[in-house]
Amino acid sequence: MTQAAGVVLAGGSGSRLGRDINKVYVRLAGRPVLAWSLQALAGHSDVLVLVTRPQDVDYMAEVVGDLAVEVVSGGSTRQESELAALRHLAPRIEAGDIDTVLIHDGARPLVSSDLVAAVLKATKQYGGAIPGLRAEDLAAEQPDGRILPIPDALVAVQTPQGFLAAPLLAAYEQAARDGFDGTDTASCVERYTDIQVHWVPGEQRNLKITFEHDLVVAERILVPR
Repeated sequence: MTQAAGVVLAGGSGSRLGRDINKVYVRLAGRPVLAWSLQALAGHSDVLVLVTRPQDVDYMAEVVGDLAVEVVSGGSTRQESELAALRHLAPRIEAGDIDTVLIHDGARPLVSSDLVAAVLKATKQYGGAIPGLRAEDLAAEQPDGRILPIPDALVAVQTPQGFLAAPLLAAYEQAARDGFDGTDTASCVERYTDIQVHWVPGEQRNLKITFEHDLVVAERILVPR
């Protein structure tokens, strides 16, 4: 019986948030930001992997709670951290036990169960899927100084991003050999596989905690007045 693996990335910092700890360990509605992200993926993952910095291991007990989580030390870049998770899962991927991988930013605590399920379903159907919002408020400056709207064919990408496990692992190993560092998981898959990544409509509430005001917004969503 094949399984889906959920990978949550938590290798960032709190510099832009103005904190002296990794932003995913800041409390949000009574729980660390990361705890919300792990819980969101846990309901759709047979295996749950947390990629974090070695210096953040002390926070694990509070964040993980009763969840069965496999903790992996990440690298210096997002792609190195993803590769660390995939290499951790490699024996099970190569044995055919894990067929699908969802990769999610730990700093996106408000992703809904419905969106995770939609990405997982599209991944199994198309081989790869990413959630995103149509960019409807962007404009581009022209050489003559005019400002023209950008067509809404552009999408602001979110996570989780889902892919079939075997080609994802192969793509990341080839990228490591080539020294290629993509902008996100999908960019690496599109470069090294024939998978046509499918777009799934994202959610406005699936925001990424980057600045202090993001915490305020997220708190209001979770604990409305």
